[in-house]
Parts: sequence; structure tokens; C-alpha cells
Amino acid sequence: MVRIVVAGTEGSAPREAGAAMLIWDGGTEGTIGGGALEWQAIARARAMTGGAAIDRVPLGPGIGQCCGGAVVLVSEVWTAAKLATLEGEVSARRIDGPEEMPLAVRRLIVRARAEGTRPATRLIDGWLVEPVARPARDLWIWGAGHVGRALVSVLSPLPELAITWVDSGRDRFPGAIPGGITPLWAANPADLVAHAPRRAEHLVLTYSHALDLELCHRILLRGHGGLGLIGSATKAARFRSRLGTLGHGAEAIAGIACPIGDPRLGKHPQAIAVGVAAALLAPGRVSGRVSDRVSRSATANETKKARDSAG
Repeated sequence: MVRIVVAGTEGSAPREAGAAMLIWDGGTEGTIGGGALEWQAIARARAMTGGAAIDRVPLGPGIGQCCGGAVVLVSEVWTAAKLATLEGEVSARRIDGPEEMPLAVRRLIVRARAEGTRPATRLIDGWLVEPVARPARDLWIWGAGHVGRALVSVLSPLPELAITWVDSGRDRFPGAIPGGITPLWAANPADLVAHAPRRAEHLVLTYSHALDLELCHRILLRGHGGLGLIGSATKAARFRSRLGTLGHGAEAIAGIACPIGDPRLGKHPQAIAVGVAAALLAPGRVSGRVSDRVSRSATANETKKARDSAG
């Protein structure tokens, strides 16, 4: 297949450096921004028979897009054998530059290794430098019901998330599970909390309030990087009381976001998933701060409606 990556931008551009997509005879995956830029890039990719190419595209004068900036695209034909040659956290590959790796590229890689950083995608003297993508966040979704399935469909394309999906049996999951998702099941799913990374983020939304409570209890004991619980304000109050009885402190309990999502969007599973995704991608993630901000906004909207109704 052909992989197209945005290797650089100037001014306004539809996607950032590092954005990439795949093209093969039967389809595509990912996006470099859509529109005429992507349409023409796909056509060029399908005409490639091997090797790599660099295209510098002025978006306004070149293809009539409104962005007004410019992008540099690198298109490479990839095979399983070429993929097997990748190693380490940074990839530096010759596209159309000198055979020997340029000194500027060597220095960049040495500095990145010494500082433990990941250099941004860029093209240097005909060599493409890219960080090897690794999911930066572990997200555990507890429950494979309607909301769990909606969450997975919305969140699974995000490359920064390593998603583990848990329920009580294989039959609880759909027949086709998106790529990159790790399904786990156990008669008592709460037993699997011990296998979660201590800084993992969790979304608890099973079919059972008793199981939800047990999961929250064990996750608080284990430690977490964010904990969201599906439910109402009444459920949140009951869980706060019961978790307090189980020995958890007020500060730890207050860190549970309940309800999750944005109540202004409604209770349809996909609407809940969209709200949760927005919270995950915002500063604060699934923490109580995000839930509080959403709740305050929703409350403000309800107050305004009441005032308007009263004249």
C-alpha cells in the first residue's frame, strides 16, 4: 500500500505535520485533511508502482483550496518487508536525499535519544524523520452494552489511546471488534482491575449497579489516572455514600466523574459517547473537573430557560 504523510506545513493547512493516511486498491484509511488536497494525493498514490515521492502543494494557487497555506506530502510504497525494518522510537528514512544520512538528521536523533523526547515529523535534506507512534494513554472501558459499544466506535480511531474493553463473557461483545482494541472477559470482571496500569483511565458502565460499585471500589484502591461512572445524580450520591462506608476518603470519591458525558447532548448512547470523547480530549480528561464544568454549563442553561419561561 501507499502511505502519505504530511511532512511539513506553512500557514493555514487542513492537517498538522505527522498526519497520515493509507491507500490501497480497495480503499483508504485515515486522512490528511480531505478536499482537493486529499483527492489528488490519492490519485497520485494509486499511480505509484514503487519508491517514494515528495509533493509541495500550495493550497490556494495550486489547487483552489481556501486554507491559503502550503503542505509538503511524502508518499511511500510500503511492503511487509519494509515495515519489518522499522526499529526504535524514531524513524529516519531517505526519500530523495543523499544516500548517507545527513549530519542534521543524525544530530536530531542523538539529541532526541539523549533528552528522551520524540522529534516532530519533518523533512530534512530529503530525509523524513518521524516518531514511531505509541499509544500514550491506557483507557479501560468496563461494559460492552449499548454505551460501551458507542464509546468504542467513537474512541477506537484515536491513535493516542490503548483501549482495553472488559465484560463478563465473550458473548457480551459484538462479533467484529475494531482493530487496536483489547477485549478481556471474566466471570467477575472486577477481578481484572488488578491487571490495569495504575495510571490507566477508566469508564465504568456495566449492566449492574452492584458491579459498578465493586469496580469503583477496586479502581480507587488500585489507583487511576481518571475514573468516569455512568449514571444519574442520584446514583452518584448513593455511590459516594457507599464508597465512604468502604473506607475511601472524600477527596478520592470526589475524583469520580458521574454522570459522564454532556447532559446537554441527551441520553442516546452515541450522544453520551460524543460527550465522553470531548471530555477525554480536553484538559482534565475524565476527571471530576471536566464533569463539574459540563454540569455547571448544563445547570446554567436550565436556569436561563427557567428565567425565559418566567418572562
